[in-house]
Amino acid sequence: MKFSEYVYKRPNVEEIGNKLQTLIEEFGKSDAKRQIEIMYEFFEFTDDFGSMATIASIRHSIDTKDEFYIEEQKYLDENGPLLQNYFYGFSMLAFNSPHRKELKKEFGTHFFEQIEVGLKAFDEKMIPLMIEENKLSTEYDKLIASAQIEFNGKTYTLMQMSPFLQHKDREIRHKAQLKVSGFFEENEAKIDEIYDNLVKVRHEMALAKGYENFIELGYYRMGRTDYNSEDVYKYREQIKEVVVPAVSKLHRRKAKRLGIKDLKSYDTINFLSGNPTPKGNKDELVNAAKVMYKEMSKETDEFFTFMLKHDLFDLESKPGKRGGGYCTYIPSYESPFIFANFNGTSHDVDVLTHEAGHAFQVYSSRHHIPSQRWPGMEGAEIHSMSMEFFAWPWIPLFFKEDSEKYYFSHLSSTISFLPYGALVDEFQHEVYKNPHLTSAERKETWRRLEKIYLPNKDYGDDHFMEKGTYWFRQGHIFSSPFYYIDYTLAQVLAFQYWILNREDHKKAWESYYKLCTLGGTKGFVGLIKESGLNNPFVDGTIKKTIKPLMEFLDSIDDMKL
Repeated sequence: MKFSEYVYKRPNVEEIGNKLQTLIEEFGKSDAKRQIEIMYEFFEFTDDFGSMATIASIRHSIDTKDEFYIEEQKYLDENGPLLQNYFYGFSMLAFNSPHRKELKKEFGTHFFEQIEVGLKAFDEKMIPLMIEENKLSTEYDKLIASAQIEFNGKTYTLMQMSPFLQHKDREIRHKAQLKVSGFFEENEAKIDEIYDNLVKVRHEMALAKGYENFIELGYYRMGRTDYNSEDVYKYREQIKEVVVPAVSKLHRRKAKRLGIKDLKSYDTINFLSGNPTPKGNKDELVNAAKVMYKEMSKETDEFFTFMLKHDLFDLESKPGKRGGGYCTYIPSYESPFIFANFNGTSHDVDVLTHEAGHAFQVYSSRHHIPSQRWPGMEGAEIHSMSMEFFAWPWIPLFFKEDSEKYYFSHLSSTISFLPYGALVDEFQHEVYKNPHLTSAERKETWRRLEKIYLPNKDYGDDHFMEKGTYWFRQGHIFSSPFYYIDYTLAQVLAFQYWILNREDHKKAWESYYKLCTLGGTKGFVGLIKESGLNNPFVDGTIKKTIKPLMEFLDSIDDMKL
């Protein structure tokens, strides 16, 4: 059965609520054996609802103008949070069950750690605020998807502008950046208003739960069970100390390579001959991925064959389609799904490695209970980013003569990403610590932090970006607060797989596959320990990890690329 044939039926939230309430009432009166059975029944309901919500969300993402799925998304945004109350009530009962010992034996210790964090993240009083938050987040997505940018006589979406932003011709890049900036400037007041309301709503949620501000609540919502904002602060300090100077060194090499004395923010290319580009259309790239996953391992071959058989991709960019890319999971069909916007850049190959890494992980742990199919966000990104590195031996299938360029570009750009990711995180900590900042003060905060983490960023004549608005385009800041640092944490661990894979491929793959099958059965730090990786929160880890990467880049004569 193809994804297009997967059945969508609007979930009756009231009916589901009544059934869940019946289970909750029975649970309180049951012995250990029956409580375990009820929990599995409960998981079945959450999977059924989750499947419908996910199918609707995917189809709405594919065409944000489709009236049917606009209505379904609206219904789910408004009614989905109403079920939270039942999940909360059920979690409370399981957490406080007199049969907890037996339940723990069946579902594991981490299941109860997850419940505890979930209880800390939710309160019935928050439901109207959650509904409002969903609406605001959807409003931002729609605004970004609505972009119609006139450029060189044609109209483009934001994603479709990417090739111009990476064009060999510097003036085309410059004009493209100003055009993209122009879209955000035209919508400045609207974006300011959406974000201002999101900050207020989230702060109100935190107060309703008795927290000082949204930071603590935000961490609980992310399901973080074994580290806190203090750990992340220490980690960001390592980024400032070790990675910012390393990136400045890469910046100087790039200026020399491009022959441009004063690099501007639109100098996004890595080479005068242009950035590496994939050789082939969508179908050719997917076929190359098929060959790669067949040769990589029997596990990846089985997984990718399943994805192709059920048509679990939507890859081409088109008007009305939501921007960005993601991987999600439809429990009722045991199907991962990959959503992307191909644009002719190396990003297209990243989708077939990065998003496929997510899909491979959830496929490998699909038989776990719902809350443990995925790890926490930071754990989930390890699989996707590491898969990008495990794909290196097959890169010539995608990039042909541009392969060497890709290797240099991939490694240098992922190192360069770490300070930006830490900047996004520190900005959000500042915003939620000071929820009453004005829109202008938020922009000033962004630009101040940007100068610390990205000291070489020069916007030139782009005055709108210069005032601190680059974050307008960073969707995670709007929809997934505190998520973004997870990409950097995972990147550090993926770098460790890059190092290990060069030393001992068998050992690296065994560790990686084990990590995939563990899913979310442990917290982030627990997964690191289980797979034998070094903890990024521990002082010295970043230095130890970055050193061999920089040595590899130093060994390449980039002036010849």
